[in-house]
Amino acid sequence: MAKERVLITGAAGFLGSHLCDRFIKEGYDVIGMDNLITGSMDNIAHLMGKEHFEFYHHDVSKYVHVPGELKYILHFASPASPIDYLKIPIQTLKVGAHGTHNLLGLAKDKKARILVASTSEVYGDPLVHPQTEDYYGNVNPIGPRGVYDEAKRFMESITMAYHTYHQLETRIVRIFNTYGPRMRLNDGRVLPAFIGQALRGEDLTIFGDGSQTRSFCYVDDLVEGIYRLLLSDHVYPVNVGNPDEITISEFAEEIIKLTGTKQKVIYKDLPEDDPKKRQPDITKAQKLLGWEPKVNRQEGLKITYEYFKSLDKEKLFQKEHKDFEKYIVK
Repeated sequence: MAKERVLITGAAGFLGSHLCDRFIKEGYDVIGMDNLITGSMDNIAHLMGKEHFEFYHHDVSKYVHVPGELKYILHFASPASPIDYLKIPIQTLKVGAHGTHNLLGLAKDKKARILVASTSEVYGDPLVHPQTEDYYGNVNPIGPRGVYDEAKRFMESITMAYHTYHQLETRIVRIFNTYGPRMRLNDGRVLPAFIGQALRGEDLTIFGDGSQTRSFCYVDDLVEGIYRLLLSDHVYPVNVGNPDEITISEFAEEIIKLTGTKQKVIYKDLPEDDPKKRQPDITKAQKLLGWEPKVNRQEGLKITYEYFKSLDKEKLFQKEHKDFEKYIVK
């Protein structure tokens, strides 16, 4: 009997590659699709040549064709870090708009259920804390982060339109800060940036006064939440993240302690529209999915740190995060 097939876009990215692993483990045939603009074949090298995995090098912002039947589509193709979407704003908007439209059309044609990856950034710099799914957000559509925030907000809108108008089976996950192996070390996000600086013997850089907060979810927990949401019957957005909130200053001290380094912390200007608070209300995920994170930050950080330590020096010293300062709008 043939296995059910699932298409995962952004398959060579951090989250996409972990989703490929999970669905192969669950017994599906997985089609991974990625244009590699921010993803890396290193993330899926272990899957290449396997019987139940095939890879399409393709940009979903263009017409998407996949032969044969599809049971599920998971749309995770998008730049997701500030250094990416500030450098490639048009591509970020296009994958959220054209890419989502193309994949919804594919899902309609295949009669497949589609789950789209939204983000906590739809809440912008929130005036409600913690953030619940019924909060509409505080987003600046013409600010530097607007290309990402609004791309995801449009993604949610067109997905719900396809559900309402075409009765398409849709799911929407709002992902909060996630970390783990296969993150790009120097992608501009705070966790890999701190660990990269520590490993290179550099001072840790905090943008702002350090009082802003984040809530970090280990990747295995996130994948479990996504999997449960896909198989649920809930069509409205669901927050998936870890509500264990920490200030950036406290987090920097955790990284210094974890790495055993003696760097000091330096402070620079906060980027425009950078959210001051970020903490998910996961009541809906707990009630609807029976889901909550299991991996505490200390355990997850240890695994992630060991992964980064194992990288070769060439990757360690690719200081892409330095470029981030050029794109800050003060």
